[in-house]
Amino acid sequence: IVPDFTVQLVNNKPELSLNSRNAPPLIVSDDYKLMLKEYEHSKKQDKAQKEAILFIKQKIDSAKWFIDMIKQRQQTLLLTMNAIMQHQESFFLSGEATMLRPMILKDIAEKTALDVSTVSRVANSKYVQTEFGTFLLKYFFSESLTTDAGEEVSTKEVKAILQELLEAEDKHKPFSDDELTEQLQEKGYNIARRTVAKYREQLNVPVARLRKQL
Repeated sequence: IVPDFTVQLVNNKPELSLNSRNAPPLIVSDDYKLMLKEYEHSKKQDKAQKEAILFIKQKIDSAKWFIDMIKQRQQTLLLTMNAIMQHQESFFLSGEATMLRPMILKDIAEKTALDVSTVSRVANSKYVQTEFGTFLLKYFFSESLTTDAGEEVSTKEVKAILQELLEAEDKHKPFSDDELTEQLQEKGYNIARRTVAKYREQLNVPVARLRKQL
């Protein structure tokens, strides 16, 4: 994977940069500009000459349009990633999944004034290199749950806590989904057993009887 963005910590602040692969220096060749000037200032202006002038002008205009589209694309990428970085600043400072805040495509679309479909395309195809690894932008998006205290937390935070519980369990007596649900509820997460089972499956962890070690 070649990341499209890099987020580095500078004086304990995340700083964003676009990979040079996505920011190539593009210019219109001076040879064509010079050629156009020579044709335009030529004393001989026959039909072939006029057609050549028109042809070169069209090609230069097309090149300028292409460069503008590339710049616009780069601005869209930076705008989207910058909004994600600001929303998930705690993660970019710590690398802890439990620090991820709830965030959906609509949140970033509203912050950037971009269409949800545009944000979705960026999130599903671009990667960012951080101090803690390289991530698909989609990783930073998740729905929310409400705790007993009324606080909204990311479902990724709940999955991270669930992962910790599974890793720390007694392998001779692994937790059932009911027990995992009780433990999460004790920590203040309002979550149903079926949701715990779904998250466990998403973590690629089998049921308790298949995790039991003799």
